[in-house]
Amino acid sequence: MTSRHIYERLMRELDKNLALRVERTPNEDAWLVFGRGVLHLSVLIEEMRREGYELQVGQPQVIIKEIDGVKCEPIEVLTINVPEEYSSKMIDMVTRRRGEMTSMETQNDRIHLEFKIPSRGIIGLRTNVLTASAGEAIMAHRFLAFEPWKGEITRRTNGSLITTEGGTAFAYAIDKLQDRGKFFIFPQEEVYAGQVVGEHAKEKDLAVNVTKSKKLTNMRATGSDEKMHIVPPIVFSLEEALEYIKADEYVEITPSHIRMRKIILDELERKRRAKAAGQDEE
Repeated sequence: MTSRHIYERLMRELDKNLALRVERTPNEDAWLVFGRGVLHLSVLIEEMRREGYELQVGQPQVIIKEIDGVKCEPIEVLTINVPEEYSSKMIDMVTRRRGEMTSMETQNDRIHLEFKIPSRGIIGLRTNVLTASAGEAIMAHRFLAFEPWKGEITRRTNGSLITTEGGTAFAYAIDKLQDRGKFFIFPQEEVYAGQVVGEHAKEKDLAVNVTKSKKLTNMRATGSDEKMHIVPPIVFSLEEALEYIKADEYVEITPSHIRMRKIILDELERKRRAKAAGQDEE
């Protein structure tokens, strides 16, 4: 599956998908694909995946316009309907993403909240809202207008757990690392160096080795063979994975797998680049 085949497939899609736009980049193996939101793009990616295409997708970005010399971004009207006890969590979550509350109404035992929020802030918000409200929230949003840039938005505060070795993930290794964060992989799953295998409990990324197996010896000690209690992994849909990744990560899409990985797979190279970027900023 070469990049020429993927380009031809995107060109064929343009004939029937009128809201789609494809632009070339300086890199001949990469394209900018514009659509109406993450769902629109994920439908196209899912179709291509089922047709046997293999591709990698970067973090979705909103379309920025310059109006009268001012950098502007799309703003949306967001409505959230939740039970009363979760309303403060919702307000906190949306205001952290540069949202402004415009109205708040009580309807029986539920609260109807309305916000103005940058489209950037909505990417990845749905999953967090449903988790925080135990699946009770009803959320909808629609485009309002282009307004001046609202500043930086932190989409995800937690870092990633990145595997340093390729091979088979062992339950023994995952069990020992469970206090470091949540995992996205099952025991006995094949992994490769640079793959994102979980979410770190803290802010920074953490390199881990999930391919470490238990050394078998004929020595036995009390408590050395206790049962392992592995928390079931988080399984992402394609849309959730696209909203979850950070700017330095890709979603790798093949007919049989949807995986997340770092753009730079080698850990030493990532550190080198981060150090060089840090010096440039200074």
